[in-house]
Amino acid sequence: MRKFSPEYLRRTRAGMWEESREALDPLSLPDRERILDAGAGTGELARVLDEESPGEVVCLDADPELLAVAREETGLDAVAGDATRPPFSNGSFDLVVCQALLVNLPDPEAALGAFADLSTELVAAIEPDNADVGVDSTVEREVELERRVRAAYIEGVETDVAMGDRLVSLFREAGFGDVRTRRYYHPKVTEPPYRERALSDAARKASGGALSEHEAELRRTLSAEEFDTLRSEWREMGRDVIDSMREGTYRRAEVVPFDVVVGRVSDD
Repeated sequence: MRKFSPEYLRRTRAGMWEESREALDPLSLPDRERILDAGAGTGELARVLDEESPGEVVCLDADPELLAVAREETGLDAVAGDATRPPFSNGSFDLVVCQALLVNLPDPEAALGAFADLSTELVAAIEPDNADVGVDSTVEREVELERRVRAAYIEGVETDVAMGDRLVSLFREAGFGDVRTRRYYHPKVTEPPYRERALSDAARKASGGALSEHEAELRRTLSAEEFDTLRSEWREMGRDVIDSMREGTYRRAEVVPFDVVVGRVSDD
């Protein structure tokens, strides 16, 4: 299981579900009595579930640091545990849902099997398709550099971070019935006036910090020379972004597609 900092999760999930929650309709949240958010992280999805459902929402995560943040910021019950071996009795929930969890697990099938035991009705997964991310920027080289980094990252990461249609197949292979899928597009736009987070992101580009978060994965694909060249080009691009922001002309738009797949637990 890959580890993430609270800052990384806040940055990548900021604004998610703010514009529309229609893709969550198949979860039948108004009808839920007890929901488990597996791999809850810092609780961004759990907060949405709590707002949309009259039932009890419980957070589960293997990282105590992330759980502490989730507990403090949501006020929800937060339990430490492995998503593939959850510390709950079978049938403890009528919905088990995860967001950006399966793409980070070496054995997502094991997690789905555990979720099927925990839930009496529905299991849902909300997973990003990292191969289909769209980026546009007024700094032209940013688009090409991000494309190269994303391709190298997907090749070098040790889990399937671009499940796409495979997610539906995993649900069916796990024995779920009435499998439904919708796609949610998470837009992230940076434009004047720039918020503090945007300024911080630009500084991370110029320092190479954004690449450092994925250095291990990139180095599995790139030679030392290729990585050093990419980092140098990335930092130079970051300085261009900062200059453009000072002029008030910088704009960047990113759209991350998430597949929302829901299956019904078999009566067998």
